[in-house]
Amino acid sequence: MQFIWTVAWRLLREGRFQSVLILSGVTLGVAVVVYITAIVNGLQANLINKTLSTQAHIVLRPADEDNRAVVNQAWVLSDVQKRTQRERTLRDWTASRDLALATPEVKHSAALASGPAFAVKGGVRKSVSLMGVELDDYQRIVPLQEKLRAGRLALPNGSVMIGVELAEDLGLKVGDRLRFDAGGDREESFTISGILDFGLKDLNRRWVLLPLRAAQSLLGHPLEITELYLTVDDLFHADQTALRVAARTGLKAESWIESNAQLMTALRSQRASSTMIRVFVMIAVAFGIASVLVVSVVQRQREIGILRAMGTPSSRIMWIFLLQGGMVGLVGSAAGSLLGAAIASGFSRLAAQPDGTPLFPVDLSPELFISTALTATLVGVLSALAPARRAARLDPVEAIRYG
Repeated sequence: MQFIWTVAWRLLREGRFQSVLILSGVTLGVAVVVYITAIVNGLQANLINKTLSTQAHIVLRPADEDNRAVVNQAWVLSDVQKRTQRERTLRDWTASRDLALATPEVKHSAALASGPAFAVKGGVRKSVSLMGVELDDYQRIVPLQEKLRAGRLALPNGSVMIGVELAEDLGLKVGDRLRFDAGGDREESFTISGILDFGLKDLNRRWVLLPLRAAQSLLGHPLEITELYLTVDDLFHADQTALRVAARTGLKAESWIESNAQLMTALRSQRASSTMIRVFVMIAVAFGIASVLVVSVVQRQREIGILRAMGTPSSRIMWIFLLQGGMVGLVGSAAGSLLGAAIASGFSRLAAQPDGTPLFPVDLSPELFISTALTATLVGVLSALAPARRAARLDPVEAIRYG
């Protein structure tokens, strides 16, 4: 093996210009792959984080009520209209929660009692959505710390947290009182303990977080909830987990993938496009390595013939060129990874939003560098296969005579 390493390194060192040229090509190709992958992965992770910052991975609700066809001995009523869905609640929701949490992929759960109401202040009425939660459980699903703009993250009895737009519309601040009218003579006043920014103006105008018991009382659901929020281990298999949870509980389970179908389609299209770019870049790198090694075989026919005449097996000749391709791929991938990471990091710093956060976040994970290095090395070896086989098949007499 030492002989193969020695010869392969000497051939690369003697053809310095060719070696530098192909290493530069591999470095640039790998840099493009690392840059594109880091940008695309960062954008996708950022989109998913923003999407899931206000919603659960899976939401459990009562199953829809369906009308049944009327059957008579003489006729069957085939035209069955969809039943108007009344406001439905989960009565024995603790049992459903335990069944959901028994599913291996499910991590956390949070019970919600939600419903419409009016926020009333100084004669002004704003339509809002009350969301009764146990704050500790809810924060395992939707992190609120980064959304807090004023006050504190707490929901003691008689308090609520509202969005920044609703606070601005009604001229409210932390410590003020706000009355809610849920209809049916169900009214109650609360103290504002915190003001949140959910990232969307519509949510900031409508969402009101309050204690679960208070929401149940105000909405007329003394011991019931309207939905269960769940988180899972694998985000991209949430739809499959939702099917298993629905089968266990008998409830309607909707995953974030189902409720954000257009976003998932866009992410898949973006990923497919970036994959095609990476594939074509690697093909170009492979052709570059192969072409340089073919030229190297032609230029060193005499040396190869001498090695063959001295008794070097054709398999060793073949391994010499395969090793050259692997060395070029490995060294080029290391240099290209550093260059691509530097370009991606520099671009993310230059393209910044007004608040200083990156406009294009990058994902420079160790897995990216490892996979890129392995891919580039494998491409180098495969691209050297044809030149290596040609070198191994050279006739030593003809190679020495015409080399």
